Amino acid sequence: MFKKILLAADGSDHSVRSAKKAIYLAEQSPETEITVVYAVDGQTSKVDILHHYDKKVVDELRKRRLEPIENLLIEKNLKYKMVILHGEPGPAIVDYANKRDFDIVVVGSRGLNALQEMVLGSVSHKIAKMAKAPVMIIK
Repeated sequence: MFKKILLAADGSDHSVRSAKKAIYLAEQSPETEITVVYAVDGQTSKVDILHHYDKKVVDELRKRRLEPIENLLIEKNLKYKMVILHGEPGPAIVDYANKRDFDIVVVGSRGLNALQEMVLGSVSHKIAKMAKAPVMIIK
């Protein structure tokens, strides 16, 4: 059914639940590939660099945030790739999704930065409004 799934993730509990739903969708067709994207905004980037001066350490920490999702994908023996984007999450994810031919975008209803969501609007809402592919928002 879905051959190319984009999973927007940030390591939050909501993104792990979203990963489980994306995995369920991927299991319906053996050729399916999941692309996991994690968008790092300017504020997160500044905080990461201030706390960890070494870029390699920062990159490792970002990968570690997504480790639970990667472990689920490995456990199910699914094809996947991990991509780290830079920019405001909503627009960065939409730009990435719209430049590729995804069958569906899966995203959690909430992420790690609740304050930013209250002030600026949720990332999932922005993705749902602007993505060309159908968007599944997981609560």
